[in-house]
Amino acid sequence: MAEFTLEEPPGTNKVTTFIKFTIFLGLGIFIIWLSLRGLTPDERVQIIHSFRIAKYRWVILTILMGITSHLLRALRWRLFLEPMGYHPSLKNTFFAVMVGYFANMAFPRLGEVTRCGILARYEKIPFNKSFGTVITERTIDMILFIMLFFLMIVTQAGTIGHYLNSYIYPKLAEKFNNPIFSKVFIFSLVTLGIIIISMVYLLRRKIANSKIFHKVTNLILGFWEGLKSLSQINKPGLFIFYSIAIWALYFFMIYVCFFCFADTSTLSPGAALSALVLGSVGIMVTPGGIGLYPAIIQETMLLYGIVRTTGLALGWISWVAQTSMILFIGGISLILLSFNKQKNGQA
Repeated sequence: MAEFTLEEPPGTNKVTTFIKFTIFLGLGIFIIWLSLRGLTPDERVQIIHSFRIAKYRWVILTILMGITSHLLRALRWRLFLEPMGYHPSLKNTFFAVMVGYFANMAFPRLGEVTRCGILARYEKIPFNKSFGTVITERTIDMILFIMLFFLMIVTQAGTIGHYLNSYIYPKLAEKFNNPIFSKVFIFSLVTLGIIIISMVYLLRRKIANSKIFHKVTNLILGFWEGLKSLSQINKPGLFIFYSIAIWALYFFMIYVCFFCFADTSTLSPGAALSALVLGSVGIMVTPGGIGLYPAIIQETMLLYGIVRTTGLALGWISWVAQTSMILFIGGISLILLSFNKQKNGQA
């Protein structure tokens, strides 16, 4: 039986990866400290009490929804690969998706590379082609996220709009309207562009013959294959259904958690939409959203009149539920893959 290892990006330096992981993990821990340091002893007691009285049957439901969303993601990924002539098994595709999320807990975006490496190993699908589909898939998810963001702004204008107008937009306007900031920004941008163009021109021959250039070229070609596969999907209706269903499950995963507490059980679906959109930002910034996700949920709940102790407890319950599921299912998937047989018959 061959030993299974997580695939790393081409040219990845282990020391660099470790340093980046430490920085992101440190950021998460720092945010946890920031969110807890201002709590009074009474508020700490209230948070502990909130965990004790929470209705955890709703947590079980949200975990099941999370697993279903990942299964739908695996099914959608197979639709991407079919136009290129590849038909991976649902089992291996699901394992690859879950191990990818497992890897993302260590370092953001490592999971995309990891799951493509798994299909290359067990389904003999070229890495650059599957990676192209993953990039395309992420692009579609980002488009859906942006649509949800604007839906949140429109439907929650009275709540979120007031917050943005009071705290976010003035700071942005102050920066970009500052003449010194604008001049420095433009000068830096132009200077950086000139330097990059000059270096590319002077080193064009070395760059063209370098291994990195060929690897990047192959990734671009793979990305193009992924884009073409999107236009050649055999079942576009099913693809749209999977995409909408994935994000619908994301929405219900946080909305269902509202019913863990009496205070949040009366909140509208609009509050869940705000929590989904703003909480997703935390997941994008730190590995798995550690520290930042619960803090963002806490701040979001404050906008809807929920005391910060309940909001923080809600954020931690939601985060722990999904993180535990990813660690457990991802770990099991990794173990099962190590007993799997490759297409060439080797294990």
